[in-house]
Amino acid sequence: MNRPLIGITAYIERAGWAAWRDVPATLVPHAYVRAVTAAGGRAVVLPPDDTDADVLRVLDGLLLAGGADVGPERYGRSPDPRTESRPDRDAGELTLLTAALAADLPVLGVCRGMQLLAVAHGGALHQHLPDVVGHDGHQPAPGVYGAHPVRFAPGSLVGAVMAGVDRVNSYHHQGVADPGGLTVTGWADDGVVEAVEDRERRFLLGVQWHPESDADPRPVAALVRAASGGRR
Repeated sequence: MNRPLIGITAYIERAGWAAWRDVPATLVPHAYVRAVTAAGGRAVVLPPDDTDADVLRVLDGLLLAGGADVGPERYGRSPDPRTESRPDRDAGELTLLTAALAADLPVLGVCRGMQLLAVAHGGALHQHLPDVVGHDGHQPAPGVYGAHPVRFAPGSLVGAVMAGVDRVNSYHHQGVADPGGLTVTGWADDGVVEAVEDRERRFLLGVQWHPESDADPRPVAALVRAASGGRR
């Protein structure tokens, strides 16, 4: 049986390797690819492209990866000086997400990806969480994950996926202020939204933490299972 094809949204960032230094590159942390592969899927890297969403015709699931901030103009706010957005990613990923929702394709949003899910459903974001919660524990230092307690709503999708888990990693300075049409089903100990979902869909889950970089990447495995169930 063919592995389900999971599209992973990617960055365009300046990078260096071998003899090349500081050149534009399409990239995504390998942890995402590794997690999809380990769960039995086949990863397909998707660079930002808002021309169309035709690639979804061959995909079985979509993983919205983490990264830079969602542009506040997408949810009707003025930018905070600390907000660093990537308009190309916003445009490309919203093009894919809109079509994926219309097709009821399984979707997992990770960190920025969860925030994009909320925005796409009419919600809004906190642009700088330390101003809201009074600490920087969700992003303690550049390149350093935080860790904090988490709780999930009984009977929720994320509660079933993460059964027995009461602590997750963290690396973000923004968060969901309003989930829009989605349901909040996970919270950090300081009240920050950690999971959103829509149980009316085949599989739509957003998680604020980074399961691909955790020893317990069950949300990614759940996406692959849902994608496997919908093979064409």
